[in-house]
Amino acid sequence: MNIPEELKYTKDHEWVKIDGDVATVGITDFAQGELGDIVYVEVETLDESLEKEEVFGTVEAVKTVSDLFLPLSGEIIEFNESLEDAPENVNSDPYGEGWMIKIKLSDTSEIEGLMSAEDYKALISA
Repeated sequence: MNIPEELKYTKDHEWVKIDGDVATVGITDFAQGELGDIVYVEVETLDESLEKEEVFGTVEAVKTVSDLFLPLSGEIIEFNESLEDAPENVNSDPYGEGWMIKIKLSDTSEIEGLMSAEDYKALISA
């Protein structure tokens, strides 16, 4: 299981890469494995400001549809449009080509509430 140390994580199985006041978000290797083959990623909240833990989109796999929860409050400034044609990138490269959105953070203090790689490993092995 791939859990990069430099990223932050949520209990909802999203990863977060912080770069100043912009966060890149996707779902973890564990989450994509649990979902199975991903066939569609929908994000209709581009250019909207949302609060932490609000639903920002959905990911559809062969057997299920799951909500995606915003890990940090802010404005969704970018959607990975390559996922429209290649949603399977979430399965094959969840931390690279499979990223989903970028958020312009409204409250950087929320970063402290995210989990470390060690904390996330403990969550999924529990």
